[in-house]
Amino acid sequence: MSMKQELQQLKNRLNKSQVKLDAAKTRGDDVMVTKFTDDIEDLNKKISQLSHKQNFELNKERKSLLDMPFSREITKQEQADMGKLKKSVRGLVVVHPLTKLGKELKLEVVTGFAPKAF
Repeated sequence: MSMKQELQQLKNRLNKSQVKLDAAKTRGDDVMVTKFTDDIEDLNKKISQLSHKQNFELNKERKSLLDMPFSREITKQEQADMGKLKKSVRGLVVVHPLTKLGKELKLEVVTGFAPKAF
C-alpha cells in the first residue's frame, strides 16, 4: 500500500473514532470515551509520522533535482512529443508546476532537469 493510501486510511479511521467518541460522550459511557481517546491519540501519532516521512521523501527528491547541473523550460513542441525528448536525453526528469514537487520547487512552467545540457 502506498503512503498516500495509508495516510488516507488512517485519516478515515480517525474520523470514525471521533464520531464514536462524540456518541460515547453523549451516552456518558466513560469506558468507551477513554478507549476512543486513546485510539485518537495513537492515530494522530501515526498520521504525523507518515506525513513527516512524506515531506522528507519530497524534500529528498527536490534536493536531488536541484543538484542536477542543468535545467530549463520544456517548450510546447517538446511537450507534445515527450517520448522522443526522453529518449534523446538520458536521465531527464520532467516536473509539472501543479504537482507537489512542482509546487515545492516553486515552478511556473513545465521544467526539465538533466545531468547534461539538452
